Amino acid sequence: MKYLKKILLPFLCFAMIFNANAQKKEAIIAFNFGENTNKNAGTTINKAVLYDDTTGYGFDLDSDKNVVFDKKSILAKNSVYFSVKLPEGNYTVEAVIGGKNSATTTLKAESRRLMLQETKTAEKETKTERFTINVRTAKFDTNNSIRLKPGEINGLNWDNKLTLEFSVGSVIQSIKITPVLKIKTLFIAGDSTVTDQDNEPWGSWGQFFPNYFSTDVVVANYACSGLALSSFKSGNRLEKILHLMQAGDYLFIEFGHNDEKAKGEGKGAWGEYTTLLKEYVTRARKKGGIPVLITPTQRRRFNADGTLQPTHGEFPDAMRKVSQELQVPFIDVTNMTTAMYESWGDKPSKKAFVFYPANTFPGQTKALADNTHFGSFGANEVAKCVVQGIRDLKLDIAKNIKATIPAYNPKKPAQFSDWTLPMSNRFEITKPDGN
Repeated sequence: MKYLKKILLPFLCFAMIFNANAQKKEAIIAFNFGENTNKNAGTTINKAVLYDDTTGYGFDLDSDKNVVFDKKSILAKNSVYFSVKLPEGNYTVEAVIGGKNSATTTLKAESRRLMLQETKTAEKETKTERFTINVRTAKFDTNNSIRLKPGEINGLNWDNKLTLEFSVGSVIQSIKITPVLKIKTLFIAGDSTVTDQDNEPWGSWGQFFPNYFSTDVVVANYACSGLALSSFKSGNRLEKILHLMQAGDYLFIEFGHNDEKAKGEGKGAWGEYTTLLKEYVTRARKKGGIPVLITPTQRRRFNADGTLQPTHGEFPDAMRKVSQELQVPFIDVTNMTTAMYESWGDKPSKKAFVFYPANTFPGQTKALADNTHFGSFGANEVAKCVVQGIRDLKLDIAKNIKATIPAYNPKKPAQFSDWTLPMSNRFEITKPDGN
């Protein structure tokens, strides 16, 4: 009987989550890692159980070989991926970290969204950490769906499961997953400088954004590499955001890099770009949402005198004008990143972008040199700019920024030598779409 109960428990939990009445009672899925079975209610994982869509949980992406089991926990020798089959929605995850030895634990979710950054535990110390995660699929009603790009179809953001990544050196004792029925959502619309980049060494500010907020809000990043305002809309991403948006939710809008490439009558900064910005703002407001305009990140292009060359033409000015006309909160990331790069200088600023010699990553036979797309360090610095912009605007979600986050001055950015975040072990040597 005990054995039968142990086998059936996960399925009962999953059934509860699909049931609306059970959601109101905050149904919880719990997993306890380690060899000790005398733990709280939940499923005990004491061996490398592979993810299976029928079972609905397990170690994923061939990472089971990276797991070391202890009496009360698991240790990640390299990136460990643990997936749980879940319906679309928002979830609070509670993780108990730490074990018999001192450790530094980093947790990422889905496509490398940073949730817990290098949190230290001493010998025999445990800590309980909580964060909120948006789980989504492309479909949003009976007949409509987002048109995903091939890379997204094979990525971790749009499948039917929640995937947690435990970075190298992390020690995890247990996780609890609880559905959240109502929560303020921070939707993001943008391009490759904003999206959750699935693979190293690429990074964008949107995937570091969640790490700066309390569990009272959730970030839903719909950005995608290569998109402009027009293609974001035609691909049904704006439609799905508006389908889900509740009064008081936010829509952060950053475009420009790819909009600049559109040629022909009616295009350009003062044509389609301005028209679509106004449409995004107006439609979000009709849903009771709060739009926030964000000018595009600068490209890394220096003059001989150490100043940065503007590369976005009139597009930042066009967004500034829309902000003024429609009284839209506005974060000038173009100016902030200009100050940031110039503070570093020409050569040091390369560390914020994807510059690596040949053979740094598997299958990489040529050097990577990209002046548009960030590595994790640079992406995190841009995320700090956006967070500081929220504070400067005194938006109501400023109260949801973690109390431990200091003020940020882009003229005094952090240095790459101080960046120690563990890399994930999934790589892509082809640069993201867009420039």
